[in-house]
Amino acid sequence: MRFRFIEAEKAHYPICLLCRCLAVSRSGYYAWLSRAPSTRAKQDARLRVEISALHSKSRRTYGSPRILRDLRGKGRRVSRKRVARLMRELGLEGRRKRRFRATTDSQHRFPVAPNILMRDFDVDAPNTAWVTDITYLATLEGWLYLAVILDLFSRRVVGYAMSERVDRALVLEALRKALVQRPGVRDLVHHSDRGSQYASHDYRDALDQAGIMCSMSRRGDCWDNAVAESFFGTLKVELLYELPLQTRSATRSAVDDYIETFYNVRRRHSSLGYQSPAEFELKNGVHGGFAPVPPFMIEKGRDQESPGLTA
Repeated sequence: MRFRFIEAEKAHYPICLLCRCLAVSRSGYYAWLSRAPSTRAKQDARLRVEISALHSKSRRTYGSPRILRDLRGKGRRVSRKRVARLMRELGLEGRRKRRFRATTDSQHRFPVAPNILMRDFDVDAPNTAWVTDITYLATLEGWLYLAVILDLFSRRVVGYAMSERVDRALVLEALRKALVQRPGVRDLVHHSDRGSQYASHDYRDALDQAGIMCSMSRRGDCWDNAVAESFFGTLKVELLYELPLQTRSATRSAVDDYIETFYNVRRRHSSLGYQSPAEFELKNGVHGGFAPVPPFMIEKGRDQESPGLTA
């Protein structure tokens, strides 16, 4: 360790002075300098290259736990402490989520469904429970609203939509896409907040006709829908907070790419044993499919109430 310090500082101080201060001999330093790197040092050098590549491939979002799983997935036998040490030496770290807050306006006259899910976020089969929510994304041209639906079994985004308007059309489009991706689903629990978009007659009718049970969070309790909130936190930390403000079109493209090519198919989830949603579903025999769009999903809305702002 002292010889490494001398090597790093020799451009600023005489070697003899450094050796004297550190109580080592010059001959010992020069012997160390000419010595071949150890086997472990060579392994560390190779690991640094792999870790840097994997961190870059993760869009610079992974910390040591997910990098470790990537390395082990490639057959590397390495400890988490070693990976964490090498990442510190390289100046690499994962991105941390910011705390989320409730932003739902539930002041409307639509009926509210009971909380059937009751924070039971661990389900043992696909299409048992879906969670959904809306968030707002800042752009150069104003807000862009994003609605997503996730399958709690695999945390996969099964449907999503974006719009300049936060209205029923936005959430109905996300639901339509989910029903296209998961045709024939019946008797699953669909959980949302109490926003007017989800409580509207149009949306509740769409769920009824698809044979889906409606569940809603308790008033002012964002933790009842924590999985959807957590997804938005992940999206913003790993994608949007790293980008300069863009046009709505560019932001749409960035979100499309994040969900379809990274989040669903590659990003490792701690709740899934550090597997991606696609990998987890494949290992559990889940196969996606397509079906015609149900007719009721393309009918015009019948509600006359103005939508509340849910974000």
